[in-house]
Amino acid sequence: MDSEKLSLKAARLGFRSEEPAPHNDANKTLAEAIQSQDQRFWEAFPVMLAAAAGAGEFSYEAADACLAEEEKKYLKLLTIVSLGLYDSLGLEFAWRKRLFGAFPARLIANFKDKFASDAVLELGKFSLQAGTLKENLSEHLRKDAAASKPDVKTSRETALDSALSRIFTARQKGLLLKRLNLEMLTKTEKEYFSRVIKKKVQALANEDLHSLARRVLE
Repeated sequence: MDSEKLSLKAARLGFRSEEPAPHNDANKTLAEAIQSQDQRFWEAFPVMLAAAAGAGEFSYEAADACLAEEEKKYLKLLTIVSLGLYDSLGLEFAWRKRLFGAFPARLIANFKDKFASDAVLELGKFSLQAGTLKENLSEHLRKDAAASKPDVKTSRETALDSALSRIFTARQKGLLLKRLNLEMLTKTEKEYFSRVIKKKVQALANEDLHSLARRVLE
């Protein structure tokens, strides 16, 4: 598989790509990343592995089955490297023990130490930069955290909507929003707004009332 096509598929598992990520078989994509012998994909392997495992799509056996005998050892090595990186960053994944409980703790600890010193990782005839692997995973985690963080504006709008509902009926709130949005009101709506809603709004705008409310809530 050429590098461009693999980039598109790997993007779905967190590999940084400028193109939208298509749906694909996660295990096959991980195997193809191994087969590519491309340093970019190998240094992003911990990101892709965590994404596939977290989505419940990873099977070591399925990925291994896609590889030739010589390639299988690199799947194992990159998996151990990934586990060492997770440990070095203090990451605890619920799926780790279930998927990787049988992997040798001594080798994982060895790579954990290499990440602590930003050493070059020698994997057979290939060399990877520990700092690059850490940066790739850390960037992925930052983006994930930002994506899951509640939108402040949305939260404030939700709180405002809740507060309005406690003071105004559904009809009154609708007319109030129409007025705020400079929408045309019918003659009946204008009369109702002036007779009922405006008085409530004037009370809410009273600064002494604001102060009293804050003191009561202290």
